Amino acid sequence: MAEGAQLASGLRRGTLEFCVLAMVEFEDRYGTEIVRRLAEEQTLAATEGTIYPLLSRLRRGGLLDSKWAESPSGPPRRYYSLTPTGRSSLAYFRTEWVSFRQTVDRLVGTGEIA
Repeated sequence: MAEGAQLASGLRRGTLEFCVLAMVEFEDRYGTEIVRRLAEEQTLAATEGTIYPLLSRLRRGGLLDSKWAESPSGPPRRYYSLTPTGRSSLAYFRTEWVSFRQTVDRLVGTGEIA
């Protein structure tokens, strides 16, 4: 079972940042909203302790912008949006992901290497 957990963790680590980029592609979102949405996906199992450092890293890397905005209920919220660099990175990931997924499905799905 530990092997399964390590495998899932590695897969999450490699794709989670692109899931976050996709979430803000068309609509600015705030951190708690991102955490909540990702927590709904059992396979991703993302927590605040994972997402907030990831958001900071993506912002420092120029893939996300952020701005503070008043909240209708409570303190101001930091909203994240995709930068042009983030948009390019997400587009590239989508292209590579399709090819990668097809290859893995072909090799693992049948158990045969043609």
